[in-house]
Amino acid sequence: MPYYALHIRTRAEDDYLARAKAVFDENEVQLIWLRRSLKIKRRGEWIETLAPIFPGYLFVEAEDMTPELYMKFRRIPGFFRFLNSNDNIVPLSSSDRDLVSYFLTFGQVVDKSTVYFDNGNRIRVISGPLKELEGKIIKVDRRKGRAKVRLDMFTQSFLIDFGFDVLEKALQ
Repeated sequence: MPYYALHIRTRAEDDYLARAKAVFDENEVQLIWLRRSLKIKRRGEWIETLAPIFPGYLFVEAEDMTPELYMKFRRIPGFFRFLNSNDNIVPLSSSDRDLVSYFLTFGQVVDKSTVYFDNGNRIRVISGPLKELEGKIIKVDRRKGRAKVRLDMFTQSFLIDFGFDVLEKALQ
């Protein structure tokens, strides 16, 4: 089934999702909100938090985006548009669909990866979502346990932080 990208108000994804679930039947559409687990420091303490992978975007899995279905989405407060535009709603391209499907293999909430640093101090991913994205890592912050990754979707590039846990000893 095709996926469609739905652009909504940023930081209101949870509200929109709750309202949409009240409007739609489970068999009609599947709503997907991809999030990642991150450690952040607040008031001197590290806490686990969830952050969207693509802020302001939900993904809709539906057979076809009919005018009736479109109008149901549009009536929910917080709606901006479908991609490409509301006049030209198209499913995700195969590469974008593959990226969404890849993240969905970890569930709608992507957990941290396990990494180690080799003798050249380069990051090596052992397991987790960064495993397939290793070549797209732009920057690593060992202190925060985050890797900045460049993801290309919707003809745009997104820089997104993913969390990781470090194995102390490098594997030989």
